[in-house]
Amino acid sequence: MISTRWLEKRKPHWSRLEELLERTTNKGFKSLSRFELQELSLLYRQIAADLAALREDRGSVHFARYLNQLLARAHNTIYSAHRASPAAMVEYFRHAYPRIFRQNLSYCLAAFFIFLGSAVVGAALTYHDPDFKVKILGPQMVETIERHQMWTHSIVGIKPVASSAIMTNNMGVAFMTFAAGITGGVGTIYMMIFNGLLIGVIGTACRLSGMSLQLWSFVAPHGVLELPAIFIAGGAGLRLAYGLLFPGFLPRGESVARAGTEAVKLLLGTIPILIIAGVIEAFVSPTGLAVPLKFGMAAALFALLLAYLFWKPAAPAKADFAA
Repeated sequence: MISTRWLEKRKPHWSRLEELLERTTNKGFKSLSRFELQELSLLYRQIAADLAALREDRGSVHFARYLNQLLARAHNTIYSAHRASPAAMVEYFRHAYPRIFRQNLSYCLAAFFIFLGSAVVGAALTYHDPDFKVKILGPQMVETIERHQMWTHSIVGIKPVASSAIMTNNMGVAFMTFAAGITGGVGTIYMMIFNGLLIGVIGTACRLSGMSLQLWSFVAPHGVLELPAIFIAGGAGLRLAYGLLFPGFLPRGESVARAGTEAVKLLLGTIPILIIAGVIEAFVSPTGLAVPLKFGMAAALFALLLAYLFWKPAAPAKADFAA
């Protein structure tokens, strides 16, 4: 139970935060000294701990409600100062994003294994029942594969338009996979299963027609970026779903808000990856470039992506770029 003495001891800190917020609202951050800016940050963290303590005491509901509103105001004030300048974006992708990715690696791995399992199932079903591919791919695409033709030749003649369309489509898939996390993860899991099943069916159909080399030499250059981006988007959707389904000691709304903020930051990293993948898919993948060069390019790009996400030293970021 929260004691009166504890409340009296903490109330001056709450009043001080309210005072700093009022001054910031009226005169901006420039009205605060360097010490007061540090004090603002410290008070924000301390009062968040106070709120957690008050929520455990049923008799302190009105104090908890007051602090919740105060912290929401402080959060909006503090993070409204983080402008999306080019320098902030570079700093975010340079230092903050790899750290955010590693913190949410388990969700991304979960999305990957769902995709992989579905691909194996799709491959097995197509191998044992060749007619299954018609149900998934449609007769026209199956007929094209059986004629030993790739369905990507039209891209070569309209590269700039194709590149834009590919980027738009891939980002749409990534954003949809993320947003579907609000269904408790059902939509995100469906997207991962569907895309995994599709790649498994296409891969096996091409193998049965003797077109594996043509398929994978096309997919490899852009796929080593595009597929990880989809897994990351799936991880962002699962992170959102986790916040919805397992709020812990937080109110469900606050849990979803926190999970959503982190998930959006995770999703942001897929945008430049998908832009690069779209350019490669339009200008490199469907061309007659030597197959060894395509696979070599894919290996180099994948190594660079891993180095960025895992091995690049991630210095503490001064400010995260958030949407």
